[in-house]
Amino acid sequence: MNTPKAIVIGCSAGGVEALKVIVGGFSTRLQQAVLVCCHSSSETMDLLCEVLNRVSSLPVMEAQERHPVQAGTVYLAPSGYHLLVEADWHFALSIDPRVNYVRPSIDVMFYSAAEVWREKLIGVVLTGGNADGASGLQRIRSLGGTAIVQSPTSAEIPTMPQAALDTAGADHCVDLSDIAPLINRLCLA
Repeated sequence: MNTPKAIVIGCSAGGVEALKVIVGGFSTRLQQAVLVCCHSSSETMDLLCEVLNRVSSLPVMEAQERHPVQAGTVYLAPSGYHLLVEADWHFALSIDPRVNYVRPSIDVMFYSAAEVWREKLIGVVLTGGNADGASGLQRIRSLGGTAIVQSPTSAEIPTMPQAALDTAGADHCVDLSDIAPLINRLCLA
């Protein structure tokens, strides 16, 4: 596998605690951009950025329109907007209709990132109560990227990882505690 350039992570119900485990386990040497779509009822991502910055060795911030995607940074999809990546590695925000009843949608972010990074992308589906992320993960795999799915038995809500497994399969299906070490190995090998 080529060295990954980016990691996309999707989660919903139970996702904040899962993200703390994963982001907190990233190596300080990780040079990939990390894009996170977490379904949230919050108006802003400020609180989640603050929570994750407490446990992360990488900076965590909300993605902003037309800002360049920087390596070694964790970006959160803003509330109420789909997060896309353009071919020139800049963010685009969209208020297009909800997908899977949500905006931001994991599928939208995964599809966009897959087109840009193709085989140099890692997609991760975590805990959640719907099927968002399943078809996006399938797209990542079809373009040569790597799919990691949290084992449903270790997920607070197993619906989302199970849907991802049923739709896309996975290159790696592991417990939550094993995801960050796996990403570190794949990215720093």
